Amino acid sequence: MLLQIKGIISTINLLDLVDIALVAFVLYKLYFMIKDTRASALLKGLIVLLLANFASKWLGLNVIYWLLQKTMTVVLVALPIVFQPELRRTLEQLGRGKLFGKPGFLDEEEAASLINGISTAVLGLAQNKIGALIVLERETGLNDYIETGIKIDGLVSSEFLINIFIPNTPLHDGAVVLRGNRVMAAGCLLPLTEDRTLNKELGTRHRAAIGITEQTDAMVIVVSEETGVISVARWGRLDRHLDTEALQEKLRPLFTAKHNTLAEFFNRRQSNG
Repeated sequence: MLLQIKGIISTINLLDLVDIALVAFVLYKLYFMIKDTRASALLKGLIVLLLANFASKWLGLNVIYWLLQKTMTVVLVALPIVFQPELRRTLEQLGRGKLFGKPGFLDEEEAASLINGISTAVLGLAQNKIGALIVLERETGLNDYIETGIKIDGLVSSEFLINIFIPNTPLHDGAVVLRGNRVMAAGCLLPLTEDRTLNKELGTRHRAAIGITEQTDAMVIVVSEETGVISVARWGRLDRHLDTEALQEKLRPLFTAKHNTLAEFFNRRQSNG
């Protein structure tokens, strides 16, 4: 056994090590792209199916093995459809050359002003129990959703955001999409989550917030019209009952360069419990 291992190691050259490292890095990035999304549960199911396939062949269960083989053929055809949101997100990032990059950050003063403006607006809306849905674009482009609303392209301010969501105004119904420090559009339509395990008390706004974060890497702020509760959705998860300080802590890594990828990773892990 040791001789065989030594023989294998002796055949590995520098290019092989580079090849292995690149493949490992790509798999690592892909893993964190689908982690905490619906695709992760589907991937686990696929792994179970593969293990059952190998086990049935090893145990000589010919009928079960034949059925699993046919099932695997159907699954391979269905995979592009099932993983459509994740595949689309990956291709978009490849097209922009940002698969391994981070979105552009604001300088410290601009980031502080933006975070303060968003949190002030959200607090004002919550205190007056005015429903709101604010989508913050990250690496995945949201142009498809921006086109469903009214394009604005205006500078973010607390007064501007509050005014948009005032009841019975033309733009109050739907979501606002922010790109950096600009309001790109209002009255946008978002996909609703299909997760049936959610609390029945959650309304359309919360389901839309979770739905868009299942398909993109956006962060969404939700203000409940019934209770005034502030919630944040990301990676298909919803954190509720946030105060101003907690909201700002979630916003800060999105816009300030000093919060690196590792810090954002730990924040994500903490928000997922």
